[in-house]
Amino acid sequence: MKRKAILVSIDGLGDRPIHELGELTPLEAAATPTLDRIASEGLTGLVDPYAPGIPCGTDVGHLCMLGYDPNEVYSGRGPIEALGAGLEIFPGDVAFRCNFATVDQEGKVSDRRAGRIRDGVAELARLLDNISLNEDIIANFAPATDHRAVLVLRGKGLSPQVSDSDPGGNNEGMAMQKVQPLDKTDAAIRTAQAVEQYLAIAREVLGKHPLNRQRIMSGQLPANAILTRGAGIVTYCTPLRERFKGLRCAAVSGEATVQAIAKMAGMQNYTHPGITGSYDFNGKLKAAAVLELLADNDLVLVHIKATDLAGHDGRWDQKKNIIEQIDTMVGQIKANIPPDTLIAITADHSTPCTVKEHSGDPVPAVIWGKGVRADKQVTYGETSCSHGGLGRITGNNYFHILIDLMGFSQKFGA
Repeated sequence: MKRKAILVSIDGLGDRPIHELGELTPLEAAATPTLDRIASEGLTGLVDPYAPGIPCGTDVGHLCMLGYDPNEVYSGRGPIEALGAGLEIFPGDVAFRCNFATVDQEGKVSDRRAGRIRDGVAELARLLDNISLNEDIIANFAPATDHRAVLVLRGKGLSPQVSDSDPGGNNEGMAMQKVQPLDKTDAAIRTAQAVEQYLAIAREVLGKHPLNRQRIMSGQLPANAILTRGAGIVTYCTPLRERFKGLRCAAVSGEATVQAIAKMAGMQNYTHPGITGSYDFNGKLKAAAVLELLADNDLVLVHIKATDLAGHDGRWDQKKNIIEQIDTMVGQIKANIPPDTLIAITADHSTPCTVKEHSGDPVPAVIWGKGVRADKQVTYGETSCSHGGLGRITGNNYFHILIDLMGFSQKFGA
């Protein structure tokens, strides 16, 4: 018998003890009656999204969460971001994940996210789109979520084997990195030169734009440069409905990366202007969307990005508050689902507030529903879940356990 399930992805949920919270994590310190109730009646454990001790990105974390092996289907963040941003990408194209950023006159990065700029990015992106570079290369550019964007290079003889111009997290104050070929092929050299040419054009265009002048006058950081990273080429995933007996799937997310992963997995993407990938994620609206999609789908993924943002910003107080909002959202979902529906709650990675970056710490996980073997844990938190009946497993394992409980797994052997 088939059962439906809701998969709640709380981005960057895992954390480490915070002194100001009495050596508890933001999740452990938060008031979460619904999550605790689910844990007390469900099966808990810890999940290493990819593998123990290895930090992974939102893209890899969600591929694992949906049962894919990133070693087989992952070829860089760029193509995933391009798909999420609605850009066409063809074999031979090279795509890059980008940030609007703030740099000084010497090219040193003051802020990798330009103050998390949101307003006006579409206007800025239009000026950076469809630009002709040397050697018949065309650069296409599109905004993604908030300060994020996507660059796609199209032309003959390109390669994703080039380095990042982004100096990386927690490295404000460093200069933009020169894009270098990572091998000695003509294609890699040609691609690195094209990216460098594009970044120079972007700095010139953005530096003159009235929006950035207005931002400076109002005390905001200008978006006067583009940082590139995660070069990759197009890849293919076998849709979930082909892997698991016609499994019908949908996703609710305001974040372009997760929307792209969902599209790669053959899931229906739900969009609404009120659903964002930022702090104002509107849990009530997301819960309503989940319940609406559940009528015609077997599995509905709902993603919340705000916890990850708070981790990157080092805001343990804000992360705690967001978790409490998520608890309310899950309570709204739980109160209105059909009685035989499963609820699975986990994360794509940890983003500890003391680190301000993704870490290799495992994330807490739970599966709840009628017929699920409950363990003896009574709260949903990192320490409590470490004693749960799921044990410590990978994200891929977690998804297959959920699929089996739903009745969509296939027997291995005769």
